[in-house]
Amino acid sequence: MAVIRSRGKRVVSAIALASVAALAFSGCTTAPQDDNDDDSTGGTITIATTNAFTSFNGDTPDGNLDTNGMVGYLTGVSGGLGLGGFLRLNSDFSILKNEDFGTYEKVSDDPLTVRYTLKEGLKWSDGEPITADDMLVNWVINSGYFDDAVIDPATGEATNGGTQYFTLAGSTAGLDTTDFPEISDDNLSLTITYAEPFVDWELVNLMGKPAHVLAEKAGVSLEELIDTIKKLPKGDPDNPVKANSTLKAVADFWNKGYDVTEMPTDESLLVDCGPFVVSQFTPESSITLVKNPEYQGSLEPKYDQLIIRFIGDASAQVTALQNGEVNAIYPQPDANTLTALEKANAVLHTGDQVSYDHLDLNFTGPFKDADVREAFLKTVPRQQILESIITPINPEASVLNSEIFLPTDEEYADAVAASGYDAFEEPDIDGAKALLDGKTPTVRILYNTENPNRVDSFQAIKQSAEKAGFKIKDAGSKDWGSLLGSGSYDASIFGWISPGAGNASLPQIFKTNGGGNYNGYSNAEVDKLVDESQVTLDPARLSEIKIEIDAATAKDFYGLPLFQLPGLFADNGSIKGVSHFGGQSGIVWNAQEWTIAE
Repeated sequence: MAVIRSRGKRVVSAIALASVAALAFSGCTTAPQDDNDDDSTGGTITIATTNAFTSFNGDTPDGNLDTNGMVGYLTGVSGGLGLGGFLRLNSDFSILKNEDFGTYEKVSDDPLTVRYTLKEGLKWSDGEPITADDMLVNWVINSGYFDDAVIDPATGEATNGGTQYFTLAGSTAGLDTTDFPEISDDNLSLTITYAEPFVDWELVNLMGKPAHVLAEKAGVSLEELIDTIKKLPKGDPDNPVKANSTLKAVADFWNKGYDVTEMPTDESLLVDCGPFVVSQFTPESSITLVKNPEYQGSLEPKYDQLIIRFIGDASAQVTALQNGEVNAIYPQPDANTLTALEKANAVLHTGDQVSYDHLDLNFTGPFKDADVREAFLKTVPRQQILESIITPINPEASVLNSEIFLPTDEEYADAVAASGYDAFEEPDIDGAKALLDGKTPTVRILYNTENPNRVDSFQAIKQSAEKAGFKIKDAGSKDWGSLLGSGSYDASIFGWISPGAGNASLPQIFKTNGGGNYNGYSNAEVDKLVDESQVTLDPARLSEIKIEIDAATAKDFYGLPLFQLPGLFADNGSIKGVSHFGGQSGIVWNAQEWTIAE
């Protein structure tokens, strides 16, 4: 499971015909749309979230956003956990198995071997059967089995003429040690064998995009695609070969073909296996999901339609809730949000999020020099930022001093002692000037211009850094998520939100060429520690490894954690079932259980 860029980005994926006018009208409706006397069934539920939807594939670096991930969760076509795969998470982050979809079992510890078995008769939303072919193709995507490229961390390009087929937001860690899977004769079971232990084996989900759609986009039949996969030799970076044209065509479409700026006319992009299916999409406005007519599981919603509106400003979300334009909201709260919601007599659902805001420095340009990185970090007014954004919501909050642990984690105090991030809580302008020694570097800072909290963080950092001699350029953009890793900036302010379980964020963010390593960070010792983390089953040693990674990145002046984000959902009493969840899927984690209040 990848960590998703959180609500400050643009993260965390059947039937498309409706007009913009109809969508705008239904987006403002919260009452049932039929004459059913039982208000607990049928009708429309409308919610608001912060970021706009941009892609039907939330598993790529560009698509790795929270709203994309929420849609992928509901429709079951995200490579992460969701309502249309083998498992999802409960509110306490424990695993909930979706056994009406299929089962998985560990059949051996040495070597680690896991069998996935689909329930017979499952169908995609277009009526095509769900089979082990779909699991095999998604194993190919997430294992990197056929890759033979050696990637230069500075350029992201292959240095040996090889090929990296699929570009993941996360990493191939774990699955990259597996042998080619065994497929059952009935094409419903797939068994994978790991060469090494894998700490997160139980969080692997082999469902994602439909194989028959990917085959069609590559210009071949499903049978031809599967035959190609079975005959193709494993990639060998020491002996790279010419890219296979069929697999390359599949990868090119998977990497970019699901990104959208309007409602697709190609309905195959909407094919999914979850209880919801997308029916309408208006860019920068809303996305509508309805019941999937082919869904056969127990997670089917009682209501007919879910509309997710994109409202970046928390105050505007509160107003929409108060006016009855939406039933529930998922804002990124600011200092005024709680007061406004209390005045509106809203029902609040609060708790900690496994999410944090952070400042990352690119290891190129002005920050190629470690002294300049350290100087810049010395100027960041973290306590001021905390007090202006978070303290009004949570008076007990403190500056976050770890890139890996949250204050509620038992390892947090040891991690802070090892990393020394607490030395950067208040600005040290004189110390920064001494390190700069008369230099006046120009620094371009990327952030979400439509998120008031990120705007406030940028302004505070800008004003403080300029006192030390830095020249700050505003590189903020409403499309900042698509700019991550582009080289068009030197520092970035955004948020990560974790699934709440597992250790996939370590290779994703901190390993050389990781899918979420947008700042070009590369440290050979950290790479070794990350690799060790993925095969370490001893919890005590795993904690030690994480603390060592935290300390090493701090020593490299990787950036600064800012604060843990408070979790807040709210409804106006017009729906039942909303409850807090601190992980990636946010407010929709139990959307299948909601009902419209009588």
